[in-house]
Amino acid sequence: MSGPPPHPPHQRRTPYPVGLLLAGRRVVVVGGGQVAQRRLPALIATGAELHLISPSTTPAVQAMADAGELTWHARPYLDGDLADTWYALVATDDPVVNARVSAEAERERVFCARSDDAAAATAWTPASGRDAGATVAVLTGDPRHSAGLRDAIVDGLRDGSLAARQYRAHGAGVALVGGGPGDPDLITVRGRRLLADADVVVADRLAPRELLAELPEHVEVIDASKIPYGRFMAQEAINRTLIEHAKAGKFVVRLKGGDPYVFGRGGEELLACAEAGLPVTVVPGISSSISVPAAAGVPVTHRGMTHEFTVISGHVGPGDERSLTNWEAAAKMSGTLVLLMAVDKIAAIAAELVAHGRAGDTPVAIVQEGTTAAQRRVDATLATVGAVVEAEGIKPPAVIVIGDVVNVLAAAFRK
Repeated sequence: MSGPPPHPPHQRRTPYPVGLLLAGRRVVVVGGGQVAQRRLPALIATGAELHLISPSTTPAVQAMADAGELTWHARPYLDGDLADTWYALVATDDPVVNARVSAEAERERVFCARSDDAAAATAWTPASGRDAGATVAVLTGDPRHSAGLRDAIVDGLRDGSLAARQYRAHGAGVALVGGGPGDPDLITVRGRRLLADADVVVADRLAPRELLAELPEHVEVIDASKIPYGRFMAQEAINRTLIEHAKAGKFVVRLKGGDPYVFGRGGEELLACAEAGLPVTVVPGISSSISVPAAAGVPVTHRGMTHEFTVISGHVGPGDERSLTNWEAAAKMSGTLVLLMAVDKIAAIAAELVAHGRAGDTPVAIVQEGTTAAQRRVDATLATVGAVVEAEGIKPPAVIVIGDVVNVLAAAFRK
């Protein structure tokens, strides 16, 4: 009587690592619980023709089925379910069902992974992660050990501490990177990775300075705030700097505070580089308009209180012929107003809002140096904010929030 060969303990088995290209191929998952919920997203991402067999599922798996990402057969497993299947995953808590699926997979010569018994499987699911188009997969036979190694490798790739120095991930070009509101830990993973690969970094004064200290010695750092020619001409000079270095074969990162496209002139820099024929990558950043208030205990929206928030640049005040802001409309809105670059214009702005109907006792919070060690918050009202800012010596950078949301978390946040 013949049958499948006995399986040695998984510690003495050496897997052959291979990447399965499953797009358009039938894959069967048996079981719809927590294990399947964790494994399904990666299978969905492959583009496989995915079939889930289980009498019930978790709500998250149900949502995947409802979205058409997989076909859910709401019934128990039946012999024959693995016909024409390329790969199977067994993820039930019933050892009898798991053994039946494994046996059919053996007969049909279908590679089968089991969540309950690695020794009885013909395939192991690696602990995997992705970074910059590369997939890292770790197989040890011990899921926790594999996951720990995977995390260490992926984290190293993402923060630049682990890199293939002989491999240049980026050719000549420009990346416009949002550095976030100030705390260096709030830059995106992609932004940090691009910084680690830069030849030249052109940095705003509001970009997280600690990130620059981590750069290798060969990286040229250009302080954009010191480029001459005055405020307007400085932007043209910055554009020229990006273009000249990129055309010299360098990979240039333009590191900006907040988000490049939220009053960061990212659009102007992208247009200049694109017109010069340079490839440009845009990496969004966490905008200070939302993150700084949050760090100081102010949600810009709150259920039952606001249905909108408006972000306004205050660098040009009311009455200035250059102003593009409809202050009357802003005053009549019931939601939150968030002002950036408005410290020196706040008295005039507040008076304009009150003149157009916003109540003088509307709460105001001013958050200076948000998310950094120097962060401080000062509260006022529209009627008093001008005097408070002057008395407290508030200096830029600061974010100003106007609306009832200012006080909604005050008691809880200050405990």
